Amino acid sequence: MSLSFEIPVSVETFYVAAQSDPALNRYVFAYTITIKNHSTETVQLLRRYWLITDANGKETEVHGEGVVGEQPQLAPGSSYSYTSGAVLETPVGTMQGHYEMTSQSQLSFKAAIPLFRLALPNILN
Repeated sequence: MSLSFEIPVSVETFYVAAQSDPALNRYVFAYTITIKNHSTETVQLLRRYWLITDANGKETEVHGEGVVGEQPQLAPGSSYSYTSGAVLETPVGTMQGHYEMTSQSQLSFKAAIPLFRLALPNILN
């Protein structure tokens, strides 16, 4: 029997000018992630994986426990949001990845984080 876990992940990004220094190739971005549990079971986020790519093609992989110090549990129909950040050496980049999750019935699965762009405002058409 195959169970399907519908865990959509949405992202909103922001450029943080106050912490950035373009003269030193330091571009700081914040992102707010919202994770929704559309399944019929409570799920828990255990680990995260990110692939961060800047405009020069430099890739950075990030692995870690939970998000912002938490391993949130999401009941059916609930959502969880958090804000974090990334520092790039270029004014444009991308992030993508997944969350390693477990269900109430102890099934492990991955919730995909769709590719999203980090960019200075008005730099792209």
